This record gives sequence, C-alpha cells and structure tokens, in this order.
Amino acid sequence: MTTEAREFCPNCGDPIENDPAERTPLPDATGKRGREQKLCDSCYFDRFDLVDAPERIEVRVCSQCGAVHRGNRWVDVDARDYTDIAIEEVSEALGVHLDAHDVSWQVDPEQVDQNTIRMHCHFSGIVRDTFVEEDVVVPVKISRQTCDRCGRIAGDYYASIVQVRAVDRTPTAEEIERAEEIANEIVAEMEATGDRNAFVTEVSETDDGVNLKVSTNKIGMKISQKIVEEFGGSFSDSETLVTEDEDGEEVYRVTYAIRLPPYSPGEIIDPEDGDGPVLVRSVRGNLKGTRLTTGEDYEARFEDGDAPEARRLGRIDDAEETTLVAVEDERAVQVLDPETYRTKTIARPDFVDADAETVPVLKSRAGLHVVPERDEE
Repeated sequence: MTTEAREFCPNCGDPIENDPAERTPLPDATGKRGREQKLCDSCYFDRFDLVDAPERIEVRVCSQCGAVHRGNRWVDVDARDYTDIAIEEVSEALGVHLDAHDVSWQVDPEQVDQNTIRMHCHFSGIVRDTFVEEDVVVPVKISRQTCDRCGRIAGDYYASIVQVRAVDRTPTAEEIERAEEIANEIVAEMEATGDRNAFVTEVSETDDGVNLKVSTNKIGMKISQKIVEEFGGSFSDSETLVTEDEDGEEVYRVTYAIRLPPYSPGEIIDPEDGDGPVLVRSVRGNLKGTRLTTGEDYEARFEDGDAPEARRLGRIDDAEETTLVAVEDERAVQVLDPETYRTKTIARPDFVDADAETVPVLKSRAGLHVVPERDEE
C-alpha cells in the first residue's frame, strides 16, 4: 500500500497542491523539517504585501547651497527643484518582496506645498505565477536646514590666512587681483573633487597688500605656492594655537606670509651698473628684463639674489608716444622730447622700428629712453 505525503496549509489546514519536486520534506529524526511550511495561495496573498514602504520620508536640504544630507554627510546636488531628489529617496527606501519578479513601478509626484511632495507609487509584478499590483503613497517632507559648510561660511570660519606683501613696495593692483583669482581657482578645483570644506572666507585689502582668509591650511599652502610660482618671491608660515577639538587635539591656525620680489614685471629700473635702465619682464627666480639702451636681454647675477640694487624709474605704462624724427645710425635716433618738444638724440635699442613715425618713450631721472610697444612685452 502506497502512502502519499501531502502538505497542508499551517494557517487554514487546506491541502496544498505542490509539484512533487517542491514538496516540503518530512520531519527528520529531530522532528524538524528541512524548510518552513508553505501557506496556501489564499492565505499567502491575504498576508502578502508587494511593497514595504515607510509612512513618511524626510529629506534634509541646505537652504543656502542646495546640498542634500545623505547618510552622515552633505552632498552637493546643484538642485533647487527637489522632486527628483524625493524620487531617489523614495526608491531607496521602498522594499519589494523577495518572491516577486518582473517587477515594474512608476511614480507620480504631487507637490502639496513648498516643503511637501506626496509620492503616488504604483507597483506590479509576478508572484507564484500570479500578476499582482499595489499602490502606496509616501509623503516626502523637505526639511530646510544649513549644512556644515554654509554654517562655517556664515560664521566667518577660517583656518588659514594668506598675507600677500612685497619687499620695499606695495603689491600692484594686478598682483592683488591675480592673488584673489588664484585663491578662487584653487578652491574651485578642490570643490570639483568633492571637497565641501574648501572656500574663501574673506578677502580684505590693506595698506600694504591683501589678506586672504581660507577654510583649510591645505588651501592656504596651495595658494601661497601658486602665487610664488607665478610672481616669484618667497613665503613663510607660522602657527597659532586657537582651540582644541572634541577629541582634545590641538587646533592651529596657520598664517602664510608671502613676500613678492621688490620689482614687478612692467617696472623700469636702473641697476646703476653703467649700462642703462632695464625693463623688468620676469621676477621668477632671479630678475630678467630688457636693456632700454640696446634691447639686449638682462638677467640679475647670482650674487644679486632675486634682484639687484636699483633705482625705480617708473613703469612702462608711464611711457608717452612721441615723434621719431630720424634714425642717425644703428645706435642712435632722434626723437621729440615729450616735455620740451625739442629734438633729442638718444640710444637706439634694437626693438625700434626704423620705419615707425612714433615711438613710446619714458623720461626719468636717468634720461629719455625708448621703451617697447605694449604688444612686444
């Protein structure tokens, strides 16, 4: 006599028609079955939920920069319309039953007010060879806060100061403007890599230069290195203990003191070596320029350091256009003195165009000298 083992629904007691290959094994020696008993389809679907959804979702966003708080950090999303963000948060929070396959879903967001989005979600899938559907509604609350970065900016937080100064002079307007540009460029580069702690807190011009307050010591170092690389000179740093962090570690604020070279490109100086004035072209490393008497290249000697001892005569921007009267020979030209309007013979550097009708000249205590045209610098 053959006895057929059958399974019964543990909830209602009705027999369960299964494929023989899927029948639940009989109890073993310990009285335990190889797997849990299955419910019949009727009881199974009575208890079945296709989707596990939270009653409510809160999305924390920064009211200043639009960043979204995810996990334990703020993330820049560059958004003002948070509907897409709400959809993402809902999709991550919803759970679909493991027994379901071929699942599809769609969402219809409803903007209730400025800070509330009601997400109408429709799911469908196949469970036990049965097509099932389910609708859920998840309210999403937009909670507007202030992220750590914006809070620090609002509180004028800074960890480093970059002081831009120059030796025996005040930095030019161009140097100050470029220093600010460098600071903003470095911050933008760091932001692009996901560094939300990178920002310029304050830029303040002083009587002898400019101060740049920045958010980290790393940024201060990068700015100092870039400015010196571009303009020459040097910088030093000094630490000041300001507080202790929550772990008891000492926190220091670093000041980077930049000293630009005594002369800047475009300045005209007289090294007083007997060979005439020099138009400064570069101050990176050691000073380089052009002799106004000959047009030859000039470079400060090693023993002169960054720059030689010299008199300041003016800047190329101070030059005035005057008439080129005649070219006497390879070394001399006649021009009109822009003050007296008298013809004067002066040195002819090799950058003078013999066919030109006018030339720019600078009159200083060292005399009258032709300077290069602006586009020749």
